[in-house]
Amino acid sequence: MGRWAMSSRIERAVAAVSKLSLAVAAVACLSCLALVCYGVAMRYFLGRPQSWADEAVGWLVVIVVMLAVPEAQRRGENIGVDWLVERWSGAKRRAVLALGALSVAAVAVMFVVEGAETVMFTRMVGIVSNALPEVPLWAIQGLIPLGGLLLLLVALAQLAAWASGREPEGYESGGRLDTHE
Repeated sequence: MGRWAMSSRIERAVAAVSKLSLAVAAVACLSCLALVCYGVAMRYFLGRPQSWADEAVGWLVVIVVMLAVPEAQRRGENIGVDWLVERWSGAKRRAVLALGALSVAAVAVMFVVEGAETVMFTRMVGIVSNALPEVPLWAIQGLIPLGGLLLLLVALAQLAAWASGREPEGYESGGRLDTHE
């Protein structure tokens, strides 16, 4: 099996995991909506505020962000410097895009390392939720290094594709790597 085929297989596997994490993020987003509606109804219509719902919405937002960002990166829907990327074609364009993916990989490593340290500290100290004391906060914080790891895998797969002279699968640059419009 050639390097290109192996790289493509790895990309497809990373894409599958990234799409699955996006599906989980979508469910978390809908759950946020449901919990906010529930919280508003309980507070303003029944006069019985549910503080746990507010805290749970915050946790769900962490899930949404950390599990949706890898798919946004995979699709090329992240924040980028389009002005610079659109000025070049071919190898220069791939180099600029690879530099962006390398920057994302560096941030992802920070999420993994710092997130893991936070989880270990929170677990060691035994910090729990204010509203739901049976929920250890390290379990929620664990989504930060997990999302960072997924983001790192996506960025590395993209770097491998650009290094082999092709556009990553699923990347939304309109297939313009080797042309200039």
